[in-house]
Amino acid sequence: MSMLIHFFGNKASRFLITFLPVLAFLFTTSIACGATQERPDQELRDVLITAIYTTDSFEDRFDAEVWLMDMSNRLESRVKDPQERMEILKYVHYEANRAGLQPELVLALIEVESNYDRFAVSVAGARGLMQIMPFWLDEIGKPEDDLFDVNTNLRFGCTILKHYLIREKGNMHKALARYNGSIGKSWYPRRVYKALNNRWYPQ
Repeated sequence: MSMLIHFFGNKASRFLITFLPVLAFLFTTSIACGATQERPDQELRDVLITAIYTTDSFEDRFDAEVWLMDMSNRLESRVKDPQERMEILKYVHYEANRAGLQPELVLALIEVESNYDRFAVSVAGARGLMQIMPFWLDEIGKPEDDLFDVNTNLRFGCTILKHYLIREKGNMHKALARYNGSIGKSWYPRRVYKALNNRWYPQ
């Protein structure tokens, strides 16, 4: 705590005191372990299976704490419950970093896909925060998984987006379009980047 007060000053210290109960929830719970309608190829199926059975934890808890508190402030208008808010942010931070993605970009994508409604269902049947189609569960042999579960949904979504980013040779604009199923169009990537620049810009 003294390190954070020294780093941020007295005003931030009052902010930390407010968020101590939320941080207690964060660090006393352990990490459990898209919208696209494109069927996965064998390579993506293998990537998803590996991701589903991989677990890890934050490497730097101090940096994670600072990031989580900042993003919690930004998310509060959309997710009122502090524990649900912290759960979402914790798993976004973890799953994005596990997949080699920018966590803030994933937050922007979630805003566009579901506006942070973890129980959202699209007309096409896509589910959860990152709007995952149910057929993905059958494709990797885990039909019992719940796509409304925050960690499960984010693991699928981040893994799929990363796979598309590799397929598109690092072109995130094209990867986002593929994730949404609007290949060759730019309206979806523009919406994601608009959300990123307006709300989820990096610290």
